[in-house]
Amino acid sequence: MTQRSATDAAVVFDPATIDLLIAELSDRGYTVLGPRVVSDAIVYGPVTSSSDLPVGIRDRQDAASYRLEDRDDDAVFGYVCGPQGWKRFLHPPETTLFTAAADGDVSFPPPADAPLAFLGVRACELAAIHVQDRVLLEGPVADPVYRSNRDRLFIVAVDCTEPGGTCFCASTGTGPAAGEGFDIAMVELLDATHRFLARAGTDLGAEVLAALPSRPARSDDQEQAGRHVAEARTAMGRSVDLDGVEELLYANAVNPHWEDIARRCLACTNCTMVCPTCFCTTAEDRPSLDLASFDRVRLWDSCFTLDFSYIHGGPVRSSVSARYRQWMTHKLASWHAQFGTGGCVGCGRCITWCPVGIDLTEEVRRFRDTDLRRIAVPVAGPFPVEGGPR
Repeated sequence: MTQRSATDAAVVFDPATIDLLIAELSDRGYTVLGPRVVSDAIVYGPVTSSSDLPVGIRDRQDAASYRLEDRDDDAVFGYVCGPQGWKRFLHPPETTLFTAAADGDVSFPPPADAPLAFLGVRACELAAIHVQDRVLLEGPVADPVYRSNRDRLFIVAVDCTEPGGTCFCASTGTGPAAGEGFDIAMVELLDATHRFLARAGTDLGAEVLAALPSRPARSDDQEQAGRHVAEARTAMGRSVDLDGVEELLYANAVNPHWEDIARRCLACTNCTMVCPTCFCTTAEDRPSLDLASFDRVRLWDSCFTLDFSYIHGGPVRSSVSARYRQWMTHKLASWHAQFGTGGCVGCGRCITWCPVGIDLTEEVRRFRDTDLRRIAVPVAGPFPVEGGPR
């Protein structure tokens, strides 16, 4: 898709046009996925009209706390982020890679028939998709499943105007306004009139917008949208200082604070399952009942599971402290060396969905307070081989 200029004119349409947008994308052959309320949480799934969307619903989030409540307006995108990331559709939690028969025949599942359209992608989530692009597309070997799902993807992003209690995307530079990589980006405005200001990010996005009833955006529309996004930037529920964080974590690889975290951490893998950028997997073979064939299945895995680092002789990271250190140091430090970008987009899901409320932003602050370099404790290297503090 061709990225359009930031000077392309924005348009304004009313909430009823969301139904027309969904219909237009469906008519173009897309399977439209968007936010829905299921089991008291906002999750992503197929949507066919605005009645499927969480209209008039907001989510309240804090460490280990998530609940939905009614708003006093009809905001369509008046929530922040639920427990799911969009990666479940691009990098699914379970994928059959191939089927092998006893006679030696090997078959591969066909790619999905319909391209996907994501409706309601937040700025942090858009940034997360770009992070996974770096990991799964831009290396020496592209992941074929991810590529087949990603190639024809249409993205409708929504700028945040009301950040949540665990949001810190302003600190990571990934929000609250959507960056590049969307087809259409919208800002929902809820003042005297309920309306959406929309801008195209690609030629295809401009085609879709042109098919919808709208009017050119006026200066007051632009000013209000800019003001709301600017206010959101200063109203984040969390913040984190990432300046020098790579050197900080490397130099404190044997800091006793890792053990303090481990005493609280359940190693439940929640943080990695809800994280929109984590990509670790394992594989298992599933034989048919008659043993005539087996499926090779790829499953999401986590660096918090004991067997994830297992090699001959045992796991490399046998303690919870070592596994948390691996996750946090990879996310904030070594990810840069591997992929040229950070692994955290500030969505706050790992804080909200941690059962004991471990807060990544607070742990960074504590490492700054207990920085071993201040007391001249020598460190042999960035990563001790064994589990570190037990």
